[in-house]
Amino acid sequence: MQTALVTGSAGFIGYHTSKRLLTEGWKVIGIDSMSDYYDVTLKQRRQAMLEASPNFTAINDKVETPGTMMTLFKKYRPSAVIHLAAQAGVRYSIENPRSYLEANIIGTFEILEAARAFPPKHMLMASTSSAYGANTHMPYSETDKADHQVSFYAATKKSTENMAHSYAHLFDLPTTMFRFFTVYGPWGRPDMAPMKFAKRILADDPIDVYNHGQMKRDFTYIDDLVHALFLLISKPPVRPTDADKVPAGDSLSPVAPFRVLNIGNAQPEPLMDFIEALETSVGRPAKKNFMEMQAGDVMATWANADLLKDITGYRPKTAMRDGVARFMDWYRNFYEI
Repeated sequence: MQTALVTGSAGFIGYHTSKRLLTEGWKVIGIDSMSDYYDVTLKQRRQAMLEASPNFTAINDKVETPGTMMTLFKKYRPSAVIHLAAQAGVRYSIENPRSYLEANIIGTFEILEAARAFPPKHMLMASTSSAYGANTHMPYSETDKADHQVSFYAATKKSTENMAHSYAHLFDLPTTMFRFFTVYGPWGRPDMAPMKFAKRILADDPIDVYNHGQMKRDFTYIDDLVHALFLLISKPPVRPTDADKVPAGDSLSPVAPFRVLNIGNAQPEPLMDFIEALETSVGRPAKKNFMEMQAGDVMATWANADLLKDITGYRPKTAMRDGVARFMDWYRNFYEI
C-alpha cells in the first residue's frame, strides 16, 4: 500500500483529495491546523468522514511548526506528497499578511527541508491562478512570465514556486506545482463566492457583486481538480538531459525535475452567468449590491489546459451549470434547507 502525505487535509480541496486517495487504496497521512479562518465545525466534519477509514491518520498541527514535517516524513516515508495547506484568500491577505508569510512561506520551507531529508517519489504543491497577476494575455499558459502579482497571497504562492524549483534543482526532488482556477463544489469554503452567495440568496439578503459584475472566472469543479491531481501523481517530471530539447509549450525546467501546470476548465464564464446559475438552482433571484473592484482582485482568469491533457490525457470538463446544481444539492442537504 502506497502512502501519501496530504497537508491541509481537512480543508476543501484537501478533504476531497484525501477521500479520492483512500478510495484508490492509498494510506493517507493528513495534517491540518484546523485554523479558525472559517468555521472549524466544517473542517471537523470533513476530518471525521476521513477518519472513518482505517487507512487515514489525522495530525492536527501547523505545517510551519519547526520539526513537525521532518518528524512525519521520517516516520511515514510518503511516496507522494500533496501540499495543499495554506492561508488562502486574496482579500484577507490585505488584512493579515503575516499569516500568509507563516503558513505559505515558512510552512512550505519546512516541507521542502523534510523532503530533502526523506525524498518522496513526487511532490505536488498547490499554487494558484492568482500567480499570473497583472497578465492580460489569455488564456494563461504555464510558459508565460508571471512576475507581477497583485495580492500578497499571490506573491507568497509564487514565492513557493521559486523555492520549490531551487530544491528540485539542488536535491533532485521531482516537483509539480499546480495552479488551480476558481475551484468550487460540495464542502467548499464559506468565504468563497458560491457559499456566500447561496447563503445570502436563500436568506433574501443582497449579495456583493464586485466590479459591477464585469468579471470572468475559469470555474473548476472540485471532482475535476481532484481527478487531475490523482492522475498527476504517477507523472513526476524528469530533469531534462538537454535543456534545448524541452518541448515547446512545456513548462519543464531546463535544470530541474520541476514543472508548473494549470488545472482549470479552460472555459471562462461571466460572473453574472454564475450568479444566474445559482439563482436557478436556489429558485429565486438574488438582490445585488453592485460594487467597485476590490484591491488585489483581477478582471478575469482563463487556463490553457493543453499541457495537463498532454501529460495525463485528461482535461477538466464539468459544465459550470451542472457543477452549480450539484453544489446546491449538497448545500441544501448539509444545511437542511
